[in-house]
Amino acid sequence: MKIVSKILALSIALTVTGTCPEAFAQKPDNTKLTLSTVVIDAGHGGKDPGCISLDNKTQEKDIVLDIAKRLSSKIKEGYPGMKVIMTRSTDKFVELNERAGIANRNKANLFISIHVNSVEGKRTGPNGYSVHILGQFTSKNKDLYAGNMNVVQRENSVITLEDDYSTKYEGFDPSNPESYIFMNLMQNAFLEQSFKFAQDVDQAMKGGAIAASRGISQDPILVLWKTAMPAVLVECGYMSNPNDRAAIRTEKGRDKIADDIYEAFKKYKKDYDGSVAIESASKPEKEAETEEGTGKETAAGQIEKTEKTEKDGTPVTGECIYGTQVLASSKDMSEDDPFFKGEKVTKVLSGRLYKYVLGASSDLAEAKAKQKTVRQKFPDSFLVKVENGEVSIVR
Repeated sequence: MKIVSKILALSIALTVTGTCPEAFAQKPDNTKLTLSTVVIDAGHGGKDPGCISLDNKTQEKDIVLDIAKRLSSKIKEGYPGMKVIMTRSTDKFVELNERAGIANRNKANLFISIHVNSVEGKRTGPNGYSVHILGQFTSKNKDLYAGNMNVVQRENSVITLEDDYSTKYEGFDPSNPESYIFMNLMQNAFLEQSFKFAQDVDQAMKGGAIAASRGISQDPILVLWKTAMPAVLVECGYMSNPNDRAAIRTEKGRDKIADDIYEAFKKYKKDYDGSVAIESASKPEKEAETEEGTGKETAAGQIEKTEKTEKDGTPVTGECIYGTQVLASSKDMSEDDPFFKGEKVTKVLSGRLYKYVLGASSDLAEAKAKQKTVRQKFPDSFLVKVENGEVSIVR
């Protein structure tokens, strides 16, 4: 009876406080689903170091922040029109409630939480990465504490560092199994999409910097419960395992982890709304930087001037045109390439990259009108200005 009363009270609280998101409402039939906003959550931070290596040289909060920043940069580069938000970009403490709040306030379509696993006091022990989505661990003849409960309790125990956490989290106690019952109220809301992205992450990371997969599991993790959108938590290897620790300590290893999660993101987004990432060249030299607030490329990535004529689709130097950029690639592609879906292409050589623009016009208003048609085929495209061989985003 006590449990039933608690579930009823929590159900009412979810409704009154607005935790049940507007996202439950069905979209109108004429509204196209678009994955336009992603929140990347670097776990722990500030006074909460997360797990620490036995030699005290490496802290989880630093490792996951670096991976999160790398992932953010890759998504921004591949999808320039997309909103990418980090719950923290510095070494600061962010409450679990606020991490989810950031995602909910920005109406994010996906929440990715980055962590590193550990087993206390172990010098070898388990290894590998794992992917977690919201839910109760369920298996025949096993109770809630079977499976990944050590991971669950470690991640949820962060709230004890917060002031008045029992009020904030509606009486939730990370050490009490009864507290986890209320998560059943939300676990199915975004289960299918969360599981889909978790599968993509699990597949993309196999054989990578942390080669072994520990699989996908449903677990009652608080930060996932509070997010009103598909959400996953990735444990990027074990700090307590020497091989995993060696990999995440290297820049190459962390970049590979970020790259693998990005590959999973690309697959998920393509399946979600049909859009594809802008290709980029490998960058052994310093890449072009964007000056804040201008959208123009700075001296670090000076655009190569060209005297090519319009016969190959490249505008004559000095001419100013507007259009919708759909791709940046190191590959010199022909106008009849299937990627462009039969649209007329204007090609601009920008440093080491070719930038491909559709709906080109010398008139800005006309280019904007054409952009509406282009975006039906290329949802992540964006309006640009091409002048003297320089390409800048039109705000």
